Formats: sequence, C-alpha cells, structure tokens
Amino acid sequence: MKAFEDFVPHSDFVPSGINAASWDALEPLYQELTAREIRSVAELDKLITDRSDLDAAAAEAASVLYINMTCHTDDAAHNKAYLDHIQNVQPKLKESGFELDKKITRSPFVAELDPKYAVYLRNTRAGVELFRIENVPIETKLAELDQEYSQICGAMTVEFRGQERTIPQMSPFQEDTDRATREAAWRTVAERRYRDKERIAEIFDEMVKLRHQIALNAGFVNFRDYMFKAKRRFEYTPDDCHRFAEGVQRVCVPAMRKLHAERAASLGIPKLRPWDLFVDVRGRSALKPFVTADEMVHRSSRLFHRMEPSLGRMFDTLRLGGCLDLETRKGKAPGGYQANRDWIRKPFIFMNAAGIQRDVETIVHEAGHAFHALLSRHDPLLAYRAEIPLEFAEVASMGMELTAHPFLDEFYPPDAQGVSPDAMRAQRVHLEAIAGLLPIVAAVDQFQHWVYTNTGHTRAQREAYWSTLNDRFGGGIDWTGLEHLLAVSWHRILHLFGVPFYYIEYGIAQLGAIQLWLNYKQNPAQAIDSYVQALTLGGARPIPDLYAAAGLSFDMGPEIIARLWNAVEEELRKLPA
Repeated sequence: MKAFEDFVPHSDFVPSGINAASWDALEPLYQELTAREIRSVAELDKLITDRSDLDAAAAEAASVLYINMTCHTDDAAHNKAYLDHIQNVQPKLKESGFELDKKITRSPFVAELDPKYAVYLRNTRAGVELFRIENVPIETKLAELDQEYSQICGAMTVEFRGQERTIPQMSPFQEDTDRATREAAWRTVAERRYRDKERIAEIFDEMVKLRHQIALNAGFVNFRDYMFKAKRRFEYTPDDCHRFAEGVQRVCVPAMRKLHAERAASLGIPKLRPWDLFVDVRGRSALKPFVTADEMVHRSSRLFHRMEPSLGRMFDTLRLGGCLDLETRKGKAPGGYQANRDWIRKPFIFMNAAGIQRDVETIVHEAGHAFHALLSRHDPLLAYRAEIPLEFAEVASMGMELTAHPFLDEFYPPDAQGVSPDAMRAQRVHLEAIAGLLPIVAAVDQFQHWVYTNTGHTRAQREAYWSTLNDRFGGGIDWTGLEHLLAVSWHRILHLFGVPFYYIEYGIAQLGAIQLWLNYKQNPAQAIDSYVQALTLGGARPIPDLYAAAGLSFDMGPEIIARLWNAVEEELRKLPA
C-alpha cells in the first residue's frame, strides 16, 4: 500500500544531509526562524511547518543517539555521544524551542490559524507557561542520572549453572517445573539487583530533589502537580488516579488473590512465593514460542497478515532499514520500547527477547506502537506524530496484545484436530496477567503520588511505603525472609527513573484495550477499521475524541473496571486451566 512505502524526507527549509546532532548545524536555522518576520496567517503557518521539519531532524538525531546508547551501554563512544548531546545540544534546543513557542502563540495572527492547530496550540501554550530557563540545566542533570541508571542495569549479569547470563536470559527459569531451580534463579537475580541498590537509591534521591526544584521554579508546590500539566493531562486529575486505584483495589486485587490462591492449591503449597508465579500449574514445560529473534519476527508477520493484511504489510516494512534490535545480550539496556525516527518517519523497536511467551506479547505490543507511527506519519506537524497522548498510544499497543489471541497458533501450531492447547494456554496466561497488571499500575502510580507530594521523606520511609503498597495491591505472595528485597523491588521499574509519572497510562489504556478486544470479538473487521482510523489521527485530537474514533469510551472509574473485568473473567471460564 502506498501509505506504507518508505517516506522520502523533504523540506524546502531544512538542508538535505544536515548533521542534526550538531548544534553548529542547527543554530543558524533556529535563529532564522526566531528572527523571521510574520506578516500574515500564511506566514505563521509556514513558520510552524518549517519549525516542525527542523524539530523532526533534531529529534531523530537525538533518538538515534539514544538507540545506540541503549543497544550498547558498554560502548564508550556511544555513551559519550549521547552524553555530549544531552549536555550540549538538548539545552539549546529547549531554549530555542521556548522562543519559537512564544513567537507562535503570541502572534497577532494565531486566532486566524486553521482549527486543526487547536490541540497543538493548547499544548504549546502550556509549554510556554511551564518553561523556566533555570530548569534547563536541572533537566540535563536528570538525563545524565537516567543514563547512569541504564548503564548500571545494562551491566547486570549473573553466573548461573556455569554460564554468564543477562537478567532477561534468566526469565525462562521462572517457568521451570523444578521449584528449587526457580527459587535459585529468582534469588540469583534479586541478589544481583540488590548489589547495586545503594547507587540506584542515591540516583533516585537526587532525581526526587531535582524534580522538586523544577516544580518550585515553575511555581508549583510539588512535582506531581507540575507533571500533570507538563504531560498535558487536561482530561483527568490526581483525584481520578486515586479513583482508579480504589477501583482496582476493589475489583482486581481480590480477583488476583483468588487466582493466586488457586495457583497455590494446584501447586500443592500453602502460599505462593515470588518464584511460583509463572510456572505452569499442571507441570507442563514452559511455553516456547520461538528459538531465535528471526523466528519470532517471521511468526509475528504471519500473525499480523492473518489479523489484517494491511497490518501485516506494515509490520514487514520493519524487517528492513535497521528497525529492529530484539535479542538480549550483555551490555544492552533492560526493557523494551518503540522509538520514533521523526525525519525518515520510520519507527524502531528495541527489546530483550529470551524465547518466552512474554516476548510474543512484547513484540506484538511494540508493533502496535510502530503501526501508530506509520499510520500517522502523513501529518506534516511533528507534534501530532511524536506527541500522541500516551493514554491512547498504549491502546494502540495493548490492544494488539489482545486481538492477537486468535492467531497465537502461529507460535504454537495446532494438533491434528486443529486445536492448539498451548495457544489457549498462552491466552489464559495473558488474561490472568491483566489481573496483576492493573494492581501494579495502581501501585506504581500511587507510589509516585506519595514520593513527590512528601518531598521530605527518607529512603527508609520510601521503601516502607512501597512495602505497604504491596499489602494494598499485592497478590498475597509470601515474602517472609525477603522483605529487604521487596522494599527495593521498584528499582527495576525504569519508568520511575527516566519517565516519571508515566505509568497510569498503562492502566487507562488497558481498559481501552479490553474494549477494543470485546469489539473485535463481536465484529473483527469493524474493530480493526476503527482502530486504524483512530491511529491515523496521531495526536491531533483530545484523548476522548481519539478513544471515540476507535469506538471506545475514555473512562478510568471503578464502574468500567468492574464491567470490563467481568468480561475478562467470562473469557477465562471458557479457557482450560
């Protein structure tokens, strides 16, 4: 399809072949935009377009440096290049961006702009109100600390059964049917993480202090309130987040604890320990959906082609052009992400595949983000391509995890009767995980509310509060003798370090994704068509409008949580244990 052909970058303002990682190359162009005289609405429109093109080139250069650093945290040259950029280029980009934001929003012609700019102008005005020059060096320091955190995590390896392994490579052992093996693997990983707890805690201490100062500089009493505006959360409030947490506590936590009690009974143990969460309760070997990353990509392609041929074609474009780095290895940062490359308008997917079912969910998830980038890349405005509200962006990805269910036999071939027991087993594992996901989202979100509205807290108080959240949102796991590991288990959540207050979006989006899945079960073609149409909008509409375009309701209250979880439980009753 033409929409998915390679995008050929073109701009009559940004020179071809510009080294957009260099401030020397960027500075004259930003100066020209700042000094440009605007005498009509047409000239204001052209300024916005030219600025968008230049920002796209600069954003892509930064994204590539970040990709290189996370793919090779042990490479001195990549680390230096990224650090040089955050220290010497990003601060200047922020200052120039602020000047252009003021120029655009305060132009006498702004009221004459096309209504398509409404969301852009709303967000830009908020940015102008928040910007403080004294916060730029603080943000640089925070980026440096986050890079150090990534390096610490990327360097973590363990010796297990005579072999050096990365942390993701230890994941399959958590599905081993031998309980002693699971426990040994879990303890090995947890104790390895614990070795770096002091420096990680120091990094977070400094981050909390710096973020509070950013908030004070911008006229806010705390960083939580600052971030709600910085993240453009115009459609919901902290109180709505607390209502979400209450709904999860009332609906999902009891469901999760019931599932955990059933699991313990099936395993013949009085109570689950942390290493008992992923093993098959019937003693079956761990699900093995693929061996190599190439095999994972091949099977994912077939899955998407069956779901909807246009999605399959989009996914296949990612197999070329350096769009994928999927296998785990020493020196690679943890986690997974999809990154935009805003100039060539082609996404990049990063993950740490280790041959487990969760990897299938991750590649499908990140492919959903990539579809969002590809479907919205026609928009000339970078803001609408790169600043899609996360509350909806995560629907694009989490929705794919659920709509992939009927096609998991691509990873688990059916038997002679056309039935794939392992595919059904994978579906059940995923649906049960939702009962655990929503509580952890609520816990992480509530943790951040507490951390940033109790700025005088000590490290010990912070660890104690995290442990109390486990009492509120945990699954009744027995942590006896492991309390010190539980207290710092949040150290592994990279969002808390690099992207603060980015977590509630997963909970909101999970509710949207379940709605998409239910729509898909009723009418697959219509559900996918609405999904695609909504994704083409990028960030050009407010969140409720994006949900409505996808045929979904934007709601995070207890009532919808209960209704949607009931639908999940109904499906679980149909699937064999």
